[in-house]
Amino acid sequence: MRSLSAVLALALALFLHPTAAPAGGDGAVININNPKRSLYPIAVPQGVGDAAMAREIAEITSFDLSVAGWFKVLDPSSFLADLAAEQLAIVTDPWKDVGAYGVVKSKVSGSGDKVEIEFRLYEVEKGDTAVLSKVYKGSKYKLRSLVHQWCNDVVKYYTGEDGFFGSKIAFVVKAKKKGSQVAAMDFDGKGVYSVTRNSSINILPAWSRSGSQIAFTSYMRDNPDIYVVGAGGGRPTRISKYPGMNTGASWSPDGTKLAVTLSKDGNPEIYIIDSGTGKVIKRITDNKAIDTSPAWSPDGSELAFVSDREGGPQIFVTSASGGGSAKRVSFNGSYNTTPTWSPAAGVRALAYTTRDGGNFDIVVLDLDSSKMTRITQDEGNNEEPSFAPNGRAIAFASTRSGAPGIYLANADGSGKALRVWSGSATSIDWGPMP
Repeated sequence: MRSLSAVLALALALFLHPTAAPAGGDGAVININNPKRSLYPIAVPQGVGDAAMAREIAEITSFDLSVAGWFKVLDPSSFLADLAAEQLAIVTDPWKDVGAYGVVKSKVSGSGDKVEIEFRLYEVEKGDTAVLSKVYKGSKYKLRSLVHQWCNDVVKYYTGEDGFFGSKIAFVVKAKKKGSQVAAMDFDGKGVYSVTRNSSINILPAWSRSGSQIAFTSYMRDNPDIYVVGAGGGRPTRISKYPGMNTGASWSPDGTKLAVTLSKDGNPEIYIIDSGTGKVIKRITDNKAIDTSPAWSPDGSELAFVSDREGGPQIFVTSASGGGSAKRVSFNGSYNTTPTWSPAAGVRALAYTTRDGGNFDIVVLDLDSSKMTRITQDEGNNEEPSFAPNGRAIAFASTRSGAPGIYLANADGSGKALRVWSGSATSIDWGPMP
């Protein structure tokens, strides 16, 4: 006979997840379009095998799933199951009793610098047969990458969408002696490395859509010029060196063009240049005001940018083909900057930095419905947002008291922001999946 807690868990599952997949596993388990959905409770116990690696695998898996936006990772101290006896299997009732809908099991083995990880995913209500099983092999030094692959597969199983685990974030940090450097890291704050290595001011990194290159602005030859460098760093190539400002590069979806701010004709305006030669292809804006910070839409049809043509800085959107009139889209507060497009399928939305109170905050604006969602509020200054590759999370820089750094937050405004890197950072740009 089932325990009362098991019965309640089943009832909640049916109420909160009416679109669960059929027994064959076809279709998504989590209805991502249900605005009233709750987080899916999932258990990630330490797996079988080498204790240190098993612990690390559980920690990585727990982190990834906790920031995916879909799951509530349960506290391991609450687990009632006999893990030593279960090994890679599960006995369902103890997991039902702690409220788990899903359970992730793992086994790690290997020799030398090689590692093999076997994962199994269970939906508790479907019994003790795994609904997803995968084996990943590789170097021990790539263990994190192997676990990220698994977590992407878990997200795909539950939602039908791609995850963002394994992607990288570029940002700017002050150099120890002088100037600033472009750095990059894994999305979870691990593996930080320097992209630029000169002693000048380097700012505004922008990943190409392929993830193979980063464009940035540098004063290494005194003038603010635009350079392009391989994603791993190395010797950069100067692309745009017109007199005056050459800043704020944004890549076209096909990687052949850059939207930039140039002041070569006396006033900062938005231009399209060739990403290989820097040759001007077309001028997009022509206004007495300052136009800057272009951002190319995922489908390549539009550009968002910042202009003070109506007073303080506001967000405008115009056609990427030029010739059309720009439309103001931000109306909250008197200071709105750093627009970035959501790459989520079927969504036409911008995240940007706003000041409609005492501090800077992050908001997301749906351009079709005009609905605005607050991502941060009343926690220091939060600036320069950038979407995850699937549009489900946002990275941003924050100066919140006692804990400055780079944070991740759900793009729908739910949950709490999580710090993944500690320190003073600017110019956040989240790259594509590798």
